[in-house]
Amino acid sequence: MVIISYAALRNFYQKHPDAEDALNNWYLDVENADWSNFHDAKNSFNTIDAVGNDRYVFNIRGNKYRVVAVIKFKARTVYVRFVGTHAAYDRIDVSTI
Repeated sequence: MVIISYAALRNFYQKHPDAEDALNNWYLDVENADWSNFHDAKNSFNTIDAVGNDRYVFNIRGNKYRVVAVIKFKARTVYVRFVGTHAAYDRIDVSTI
């Protein structure tokens, strides 16, 4: 999969260094994935949730952090829309971010 954008992950883990390894592992796992649908993604990440409007939520570091991404399966592209703490995630509307 192609991931846009690593910079969002890097900007987050520079402020939250304990997230760096987990986010880099997530990035590598997604980059090496070949998903054609949500079921494929769910097989790779058991904690992924579909929230509508092509948006999916990944739990990072035991649900301490969250990544919200738009996944376009046909284009094999993952767009990182949000990286944040669980508390920050609770304050956003994931279906429109």
